[in-house]
Amino acid sequence: MVEIRWHSRAGQGAVSGAKGLGDVVATTGKEVQAFALYGSAKRGAALRAYNRIDDEVIFNHAKFMYPDFVLVIDPALALSDNITVNDKPETKYIITTHLTKEELIASIPDLHDKADRVFVVDCIQISLDTIKRSMPNAPMLGAFVKISGMFELDYFLENMKRVLQKFPQKIIDANMDAITRAYNEVN
Repeated sequence: MVEIRWHSRAGQGAVSGAKGLGDVVATTGKEVQAFALYGSAKRGAALRAYNRIDDEVIFNHAKFMYPDFVLVIDPALALSDNITVNDKPETKYIITTHLTKEELIASIPDLHDKADRVFVVDCIQISLDTIKRSMPNAPMLGAFVKISGMFELDYFLENMKRVLQKFPQKIIDANMDAITRAYNEVN
């Protein structure tokens, strides 16, 4: 089973990102869960969203997990939230930041021994450039596609277009650009 934990703030699209990822995964025939837990429903409140992906029916519905991937779409949460809680020796971290990977790791002691599993991308700047507002969930999905190797980029983009079909074409195109750019820029 692949388990993914998202660290975000309400309004940044982590819940929508987890659900969108779940919709794409479902097209592959795998079982998937996408859910969120958050305290205050106010915009800006810290929250965590989750995905589970498996070939078998998933009976576990608990929030507790040992994540394979930790996706941090709010840069401040990388510093203030315990993003390494319950991690495994192979857990990979994809973190939104304007800092270099080295600068980020230097500022988070819990990541010092995980440098080979930390990946950075500026999802906020990418979303500002492409979507024209701070909505870092789409770029994070692009980075996840690259780091996880779970999908070919073209397959993911085609299926995300279907997920976003209720939106105007301009918004769909901007999200496809954001996903593609983050896919190419994550390091």
